[in-house]
Parts: sequence; structure tokens; C-alpha cells
Amino acid sequence: MPAIAVKTKAYAAASPTEPLAPFEIERREPGDDDVVIEIKFCGICHSDIHQVRDEWGGTKFPIVPGHEIVGVISQVGSGVTKFKVGDRAGVGCFVASCGECENCTHGLEQFCAKGAAFTYNSFEMDKKTATYGGYSERIVVNERYVLRVPDALPLDATAPLLCAGITLYSPLRHWKAGPGKRVAIVGLGGLGHMGVKLAHAMGAEVTVLSQSKAKEADAKRLGADHYFATEDKAVFTTLAGRFDLIINTVSAVLDWNAYLGMLKTDSTMVLLGIPDNDVPLDAGSLVRGRKSLSGSMIGGIEETQEMLDFCARHDIVSDIELTAIGDVNAAYDRVVKSDVRYRFVIDMSTL
Repeated sequence: MPAIAVKTKAYAAASPTEPLAPFEIERREPGDDDVVIEIKFCGICHSDIHQVRDEWGGTKFPIVPGHEIVGVISQVGSGVTKFKVGDRAGVGCFVASCGECENCTHGLEQFCAKGAAFTYNSFEMDKKTATYGGYSERIVVNERYVLRVPDALPLDATAPLLCAGITLYSPLRHWKAGPGKRVAIVGLGGLGHMGVKLAHAMGAEVTVLSQSKAKEADAKRLGADHYFATEDKAVFTTLAGRFDLIINTVSAVLDWNAYLGMLKTDSTMVLLGIPDNDVPLDAGSLVRGRKSLSGSMIGGIEETQEMLDFCARHDIVSDIELTAIGDVNAAYDRVVKSDVRYRFVIDMSTL
């Protein structure tokens, strides 16, 4: 028998030039291994804006964005073993993967060899059924891709951890940030502010590298030990050979060679943002000092759960501003203007 479709209220964009507006989607009736999550809050990620406005190309309209989803489980399938009705749960950037490739079997579902099913603007693993995100009443997800939200974390400020939090936690953990390590976070925005909190909690010595002095007080409040404004080019000489790890959260074109000069021998700069244009790279910036330039993207399910549990132990959540779903288009404009400290979260009770 065909799956039963459940009518679900949502907010969607019909084209790149139209604002997000009320829309109705169909969620599947939960299968044996599925849970239904009634969405309470959904974070706004800058990638939502890029895809809604088709700035990366290839957007599938209508699009219901949102991959920073938290809520409460209202229904479970007969085969579900990890969750029960009433549990606090979250969904991040993907809702399925093949589960069989080398990456999936090693907890790296985000790099699934067959292509993960991303939470929106994507397809389920059948490569035919469109996925719709968290700007909606509820979502149906296989329990394997659902995160448990610890009781110690407030739901609203936890939502951005499902993207911004894990995007920073994963490289910090992979490159072993911790006591005795000097870590620099480039950019103090939605991603960067999470990097400061997490690196500080891991015990690293944290430096923020930002364009101007405007956010220095915020950086120190968040846990930074040092702050430097890179508009002063002398900073690159002052900090030459200083860092064990640099996490670059900025998508704008920067002089990567200059930042590589701040690394110690055998150290790494990790890119999280993807600039619109190519960035010139001098091989000598890597060769001299056996330095590495790498990249990172979210994390697998096990690592994301580890991140949530870490945040619960260290009382870490995102700095947020709550907004109603009816104000989401205005919130998008403010994100583009960097007019939020540091993430918008939609109160989905306003849908």
C-alpha cells in the first residue's frame, strides 16, 4: 500500500525572487523505524538564504528551508528503540545516508559515497522524493538520524548547535584543540562565536581574528583570550608562527597565504566557508613549515550527539535572537547585513 501523506503547515519560497510565505507540504506517515518530531524551534542558517535565493544554483522550488531543528517526539514507529514519545530531539543537516559505504560505517555520514539526503533542497535516498526542512510543523525521520537533546540545554538556543555548533566542534576535535594548543578563530559571526565557546571549553588558548575592533568585547565575553583586528596588517607579522590551528569561518575572499604565515610548523588552517571566487595560493606558504590547508563540513550523527552532550556538560548554547515565522524575510535581510548577535531562531509556535 502507498504511504499515507500527512498534511503539514510550512513556510516556503516558490522562486528565488519571491519571499517565504505560508505553504502546505506532505510528510509521510512514520514507518517502523521513523519518529515524528513536532518542531518547536528552527534556526536560520546563512545557507538557508543562499539556497532560497538560489545563490549557489540548483535550488529545487518550492523550497522549505531549515536544518537546525529541535522539538519533541510525538509518534514513534513499531521498530524504534532509541526514542519514545515526549523525548526532546533534534535534526541537523541530513536525514538519511546509504548506511553502507566506508564513510557511513565510520560515522562520517555527511560524506556518504552515494550522497547523503540533506534535510531540505535535496532528495531522499530514492533520489526522487524531495526533502523539506524545519520551517514547518513537524518532520518524519528515521531514528538513526535523530539526535537526543540533553535536558540541560534550552531548546531554543540549542537549535543552531545542529549546524553552527557541529560545524565548529568537528574540526576542533579532529585537529585536537585542547590544553597547550593555540587556536585562532577567523571571523566572529554565527559560526565563529560557537568556535570561541567550544575551543575555550576544550581548554585551548583562543584568539579571535576579526576585521575590526568592533566585536572585541563580545569575543572576550564568549571566552577568547586574545583579539586582533586584521585591518592592521602589522598583526600578521606580530602573530607569525603562533598558532597550532586556525579555523577560518569566513566565506569572503581572504589572503590565505597571510593567514598560513601565522601557523607554527606542522600546523593546519581549516576552511569552513566557500568563497565565491578562487583564492590564489602560494605553494611556498605550505612548503615552508610543512603546513596544511584543509576543509571541514558538519559532522556525523555520533559526533553530533557527542557535541550536544559536550555542550550540556559545559553549559554551551548559541547566542540567539528569537523571531516569529512571519518575520523570517526581515530576519534574512538582517543576517545578510550581519545585524544579529549571533543566530536567529524561529519560534515555530508562531506558524
